[in-house]
Amino acid sequence: MAAVVNQGSEQSGAARGARQELVGVVTSNKMQKTIVVKVTRTTEHGLYHRVIRSAKKYYAHDESGEARIGDTVRIVSTRPLSKLKRWRLKEVVARSSRVA
Repeated sequence: MAAVVNQGSEQSGAARGARQELVGVVTSNKMQKTIVVKVTRTTEHGLYHRVIRSAKKYYAHDESGEARIGDTVRIVSTRPLSKLKRWRLKEVVARSSRVA
């Protein structure tokens, strides 16, 4: 008898789709394994054509606790980890020059 291979259980990253990535600044790392990242976006006003900055906070999972306040980090979307956490830390892009 031939062995049946279930290919449906293995999903590749391409089949699942690209994960959403954002770059922002860490504003808090007081929680265990959680950081708060402030992501600032710039858009143009539809009528007045002025550049508007808008910011939003995201809670991200930081397993190793490597991110510090002021660091620029890249976060990626993931499955819900808690009530507010839907992102996880991918990498620290730039370290803060501030010594705490």
